[in-house]
Amino acid sequence: MRPILIVCILTISLFSTYAQEDFYKAYRQEWLQKAEDNKPQLVITEKKPVRVINIVRDENSFQHWKIVPHSAIDSFYSTTFKKNQSTILDFKEHITGYFTFSIRPTNITPDAPLRLKFTFGEVPSELAVSFEPYTGSLSRAWLQDETVTVTALPQTITIPRRLSFRYVKIELIASPSYDFYVSDIKCNAGTSVTSVPQELAPSTEEIIKKIDQTGLATLKECMQTVYEDGPKRDQRLWIGDLYLQAMTNNYSFGQHDLTKRCLYLLAGLSHRNGYLHPCIYETPEPRGDERLFLLEYALLFNATLKDYLLATNDKQTALDLWPVAKKQLDIIYQYVDKDGLMDFARANREWWIFIDWREGLHKEVPLQGVSIFALQETYKLAQLIGKEDEVKNVPPLIKKMKSTARKKFYNKKTGFFAGTINHQVSYASQLWMILSGVATTKEAQTALLNLSHARDVSYPGTPYLYHYYIQSLINSGLHSLAKQELKKYWGGMLEKGADTFWEAYDPNDDFLSPYNFFPVNSYCHAWSCTPVYFIRKYPEIFQLK
Repeated sequence: MRPILIVCILTISLFSTYAQEDFYKAYRQEWLQKAEDNKPQLVITEKKPVRVINIVRDENSFQHWKIVPHSAIDSFYSTTFKKNQSTILDFKEHITGYFTFSIRPTNITPDAPLRLKFTFGEVPSELAVSFEPYTGSLSRAWLQDETVTVTALPQTITIPRRLSFRYVKIELIASPSYDFYVSDIKCNAGTSVTSVPQELAPSTEEIIKKIDQTGLATLKECMQTVYEDGPKRDQRLWIGDLYLQAMTNNYSFGQHDLTKRCLYLLAGLSHRNGYLHPCIYETPEPRGDERLFLLEYALLFNATLKDYLLATNDKQTALDLWPVAKKQLDIIYQYVDKDGLMDFARANREWWIFIDWREGLHKEVPLQGVSIFALQETYKLAQLIGKEDEVKNVPPLIKKMKSTARKKFYNKKTGFFAGTINHQVSYASQLWMILSGVATTKEAQTALLNLSHARDVSYPGTPYLYHYYIQSLINSGLHSLAKQELKKYWGGMLEKGADTFWEAYDPNDDFLSPYNFFPVNSYCHAWSCTPVYFIRKYPEIFQLK
C-alpha cells in the first residue's frame, strides 16, 4: 500500500495549530514500552526447494506465463552449475525469510571470483519479465534481484536482505574458468504465528476450504513483528491493512498481542498534533512516516480498537488509547458543515483520501460514508468503556450526516448513490452508504443487485474494497450472493495460480498495477486475507452447502 506520488497531504495551517505542543507527550513513552512488551518472537522454519522448473510463455495463463516441471531437486545438486548457466527452483509455497546457499568447486582449483544473480518471485512473471527499463512509480530496489560475488570457495552465503517468494532463478553472470556446484539451498522462513485455527465444518465446499487456506497463508506471511501490509513490498504497518488483518486474526489465529502492539505503536508514533500517521516503519527503529496523512485510515484506528476490545475484553488498552480515538474525530469535525455534509473538495486538497486503487474513482460519497461509520464505531467504543459523555455530540451528528447524505446523494430514479461534484456511480459509493447505515435494506439490495449491469460503473480495483463489498452484501441480507461473489473473486485468483492473495486484482485485467509496472505489485498482501474472516464469522453462509 503506497501512494503513487509522495506528497505532504496536510496543509501548513493544520500542522501549525499544535506546532508548539506534543498532544500525547505524557503518554508516548508508556505506549511505546507497551508496544515493545508485546513484540512477538518469530517462529523460524527451514524451507527447501522441492523441484526445478521452467517458466514458459502461455497466453492463457496469469500474466501470460506458466510453470512447467523440469526435474527433481537432487538432479540440480548433482550437476555442475556451468552446464545449466540458469536454473529456476520452486519451493511450492510462499515463504518469507532469509535465503542461504552453499558453493563448492569441482576438483579444479578456483582461480577467480564467480558472480551469480538471484531473482526471487512470488508469481512466475517476476522471473520471466525483464525489469529493465524500469517504468514503475515505486523504488526499483523493491524488486527482488540480488547479485552475489563469491571470492572464495567453498563457502556458504546468506543474502542479507529478507525476501518473500516461491520461486528463485539463479543465473551465472560472470563465469570463471572452473566449474562448481550449488547446494544446500534453504530459506529460514519467519512468522509470528504460533497457533492453528479451528478446522472448517465438514460440509464446507472444497473451493471455500481452499480460499480459507490461502487466506490463512496470506495472513500468516504478513504477521511478522507487526502486521505488515506485504512481506515483499512495503513491509510496514498500515492502519487500513491492520483493521482487516486484526479482524481476520480475531476469527482465526487469535494472537491478540500483535494487534495490541500495533495499536500502541501507532499511538506512540503519531504526529505531535495528535493525528495518526497511516503507516509505521519498524527498522532501524520504529517511526511514523512524517510525510503522509491518510484521512480514512486515521478514522479506522477507532474501529480497530473497538474490535480489539470486543475480542479480548482488554479494557485497559482501550482506556489507554481512548484519547487517540477521540482525537481522530477532530478530522471529521473540521470538515463537516452545519448541514452535516463533509467538505470533500477541501478535505481532498488537504489530506490523502484513499478508498481504493481505482483510476478515476470519485470519493465524495465514500468519504461521507466512512466518516459516519467511524463516528458510529467510536461511539460504540465509548459506550463499552463508559466514555459516552465525552462524545455526546456524536449521535446527533450521525443523524444529521445520514439525513444530509440521503438528500444530497440518493437518486430515487436510478436507485444509486452518487456525488454532487461528480455524478459517477461506483461500488465504493454504494458500499459506504450501506456500511454507514444511510441506505435502507431495500435500497441497499436494489443498488447491489443493479451494480453489475449498470453502465459506466467504477469497479473495485483491489481486494481491499472487495472486502467492503462482501460485508455490504451480508449486511443487506444478500447472503447467497455474498458467497457467490467471494468464490468468484478470490477463487478467480486461485484459478490463476495464487499461493497467497494479491494486492491488486481485476478479473478482467491481469496486468493491473497501481505503480505502472506489475512485477512490483505485492502478491501476498494483507488486505486480501479477509475471506477467512467471512468464512469463519458467518459459518451459516459460507460453511454450509
